[in-house]
Formats: sequence, structure tokens, C-alpha cells
Amino acid sequence: MRKYDVMYIIRPSVEAEARKALIEEFNAILTSRGTVKLTVNEWGTRDLAYEIADLKKGYYVVLDVEMEADAVKELDRVMGLKENVLRHIIVNREER
Repeated sequence: MRKYDVMYIIRPSVEAEARKALIEEFNAILTSRGTVKLTVNEWGTRDLAYEIADLKKGYYVVLDVEMEADAVKELDRVMGLKENVLRHIIVNREER
């Protein structure tokens, strides 16, 4: 297993309950695929560095995860399909 940092930005217009459900859905993808360590850090609504789809703010969520490659692929695939996710990035923290 490798260590990854995951950051995604949710549309600021998403209701709190829907946002919580979206975060739990992503976490469930990871835990169902044998993730060892999962730390969720919700940064909240912040200004974007540049406008995305005419939006100036977004709800930031950062994950510290230790997972296998198949979990990375599935998380990336699902995040790309969600309309409420403005941007996401998954970075491998380990040196090769």
C-alpha cells in the first residue's frame, strides 16, 4: 500500500446534508477497498485560485490515505463523474 494525499473541491451551493453524503460516499469507496489509514480534513468554504464554472468559492476536503492502486483508480473514476465535484487531485506521497 502507498500513501496518498487526495484533495477535492465541492460546489459551494451543495446543501450540508448532500455534501456530507458525498464525502461519506467517497470514504466508503476507500474503506470497501481495504484502505488502512483514512484521515478526513474538511477545510470548508474557501476562495478558489481562479474561477471554475463561474464560481469563485468551493468547499475543500483533504484526505490522508494509505491505499492500493485499484482504490485510487476507482476513486478517481467516481470523482470525475460527480457534477458537484469541481476539481480533484490524487498525489502519491511516497518517493520511488
